[in-house]
Amino acid sequence: MRKMSVLELLFALLLVCLMAGTAVVGALVWGLGRRAEAQARDVAELKARLQSGGQTQETQAVEIRERLAQAQSAMEGLRSAISARQPIEEEARASLKRLESVIAGSSSRGAAGEHILEEALRHLPPEMLQRNVWVGGKVVELALRLPGGKLLPMDSKWVSSLALEQLAEPGLDAGRRAQLIGQIEREVERRVREVSQYIDPSTTTPFALAVIPDAAYDVCRGAIVNAHRRHVMVVGYAMALPYLLTLYQLHLQFARTVDMDRLQSALIDMERQVDVLEGILENKVQRSLTVLQNAYTEGKQATAKIRASAQAVQITESSGESVSTDSPGAEGQLSTETLRLSLVDSVQ
Repeated sequence: MRKMSVLELLFALLLVCLMAGTAVVGALVWGLGRRAEAQARDVAELKARLQSGGQTQETQAVEIRERLAQAQSAMEGLRSAISARQPIEEEARASLKRLESVIAGSSSRGAAGEHILEEALRHLPPEMLQRNVWVGGKVVELALRLPGGKLLPMDSKWVSSLALEQLAEPGLDAGRRAQLIGQIEREVERRVREVSQYIDPSTTTPFALAVIPDAAYDVCRGAIVNAHRRHVMVVGYAMALPYLLTLYQLHLQFARTVDMDRLQSALIDMERQVDVLEGILENKVQRSLTVLQNAYTEGKQATAKIRASAQAVQITESSGESVSTDSPGAEGQLSTETLRLSLVDSVQ
């Protein structure tokens, strides 16, 4: 076999290296192609996702724009409705003011106050309240039934609506404010005198409750103190329920040990009975004593006259006896005449 020369060996080695390089390059190219295909697929998938995401965002943006448009239209409708309702509310407010001015001072305001009080006390059990109670010949619309049978008279008094409305106006000067407060206090005192007529110690507690609007309660502190002297407690509508519950609890706690209500009622009744007794002593007993004194004087005079007549008869009889010794016929005539004259004198 012929030996290969160096050039042939080098050529063969170069050919092998070239083939190996070609194979490596082919492998690299194939790997790069595979990677390029994978990247192309990823890019296509990402592009598809971006396109779908863009469509979704666009859809959502369109939906949001539609909702914003709907909200804007609703706001416009609400604004127009408020604008259209404002004149109606102003007219209704003016109508209410006119209606209040029409019924001011009538029994309708009192009925409204009673409804407000009943609404404030509607959470109480029905057996705790009694309506249309006769006290001293007058009817009180509402009374609280306390343990033991006593009743707490309650009356709602709607006072000074016009004055309270003017008092709530901003920028009111101090002089006008003091004048309105004085007017409200005078009316509250007048209402307190009406409520004090519902106190009867035999059937009610020694005090009554007057319920007035909260605005009036906030400004009539002096009238509240004066009402206490008349045994009338003044509270606002908002304070009526807690005041009654507190009073009821205190009555449950202390009424069994010391009946202060009955004691106070007895003292008030004693004071009234003393006044009645003084009136009787001044008007009846003194007059009767005067009549008895006059009768006693007239009786003494009559008995003196009768005694004098009897003595005169005795003297006449003794005189007749002395005459009878001389003339029996004259005795009977003188005695009869003398007796007749004595009787006539006694009668006169």
